[in-house]
Amino acid sequence: MTEEEKRPQETRESKVPLTRAGLTTPRAAAIAGIVFSVLLISSLVLLWISVPADPQEAGAWLPRSWKTVNLALHLLPFAGVAFLWFIGVVRDRIGAYEDRFFATVFLGSGLLFLAMLFACSAVAGGIIMVYGSAPARLMETGIYTFGRTLTYQFMQVYTMKMAGVFMISTSTLSIRTGIIPRWMALLGYGLALVLLLSLGYLSWIPLVFPMWVLLISVHILLANLKSKPSLNS
Repeated sequence: MTEEEKRPQETRESKVPLTRAGLTTPRAAAIAGIVFSVLLISSLVLLWISVPADPQEAGAWLPRSWKTVNLALHLLPFAGVAFLWFIGVVRDRIGAYEDRFFATVFLGSGLLFLAMLFACSAVAGGIIMVYGSAPARLMETGIYTFGRTLTYQFMQVYTMKMAGVFMISTSTLSIRTGIIPRWMALLGYGLALVLLLSLGYLSWIPLVFPMWVLLISVHILLANLKSKPSLNS
């Protein structure tokens, strides 16, 4: 092979590691974890100040707060997309040390959390849409009572329980691999027990999960910035 034929091949080979390094850098995904936390916290706070905690409430909040609730529901799809990126960055940091059992629970609980969050949002969004077009019919047919109770069960019971399982599996993987400080993992165990045992009595309990994700995401982002290779190396 002549020198002219070797040169393009060497150029292509020299570019491969740079491309792969850019694709596997989790810095953007760590930012996505922060975006997820901020969006979910914002959505939950908007719902918290707009909707009464009692699922049997007659719907007196709808005339004054339905637009605020609609805004909160529109934030959730973007939070869900960012959460997928957060799952990706955690798996990326675990790498070859990933335990199959806990990794399966980690991934499964994360996806179930996301699916039930979307289902809860869809039911609540349906209630808002029906109210916008036929408010009297919404109350007369019992759709509001059914939908309100269904969203309460989805969020307070099933969605938050899956969030607790996700926190336990993530904390276990973290202790085994050291991807985050040990105290963050132990904090995750404690907060997960709160989610699993709360039984929906405390309306602010759902905020626990995104705040913990925010803590982990900030740590990962700072760790990535500290370990950023210099351009001269």
